[in-house]
Amino acid sequence: MAIFISDSPEKTMRFGERYAKNLKAGDVVLLDGEMGAGKTVFAKGVALGLGISDEILSPTYAYMNDYGGKLYHFDCYRLSSGGQAESLGLCDYFYAGGICLIEWAQNISSVLPEKVRRVMIEKTADGRKIVYE
Repeated sequence: MAIFISDSPEKTMRFGERYAKNLKAGDVVLLDGEMGAGKTVFAKGVALGLGISDEILSPTYAYMNDYGGKLYHFDCYRLSSGGQAESLGLCDYFYAGGICLIEWAQNISSVLPEKVRRVMIEKTADGRKIVYE
């Protein structure tokens, strides 16, 4: 595990952009952190790092946004089980060859792939502490 300290949304986004350079097709990254921690800001940076210029929005109501098959950004906050994710067809994207960023992954833990990466974003008095692997 490594730690990055960010004192602004811009630095969080730039860190996400650099982090993307270490990702490969098929990677599943769990984004942990409380509401407002900066998970979507980080996801915007990852998208930039992958060469995606689309506007990255939180998929809270859509459950998952697909950015050209390169990036799948999930928000599982409103799901209560892995079974719900399966019935919505979300699990298929774990094996579709793109990079999956999953917010609130603990809500669907029973259906997550065995091998995942984790990024934990924690609010601090001065900004954000990002713990990652």
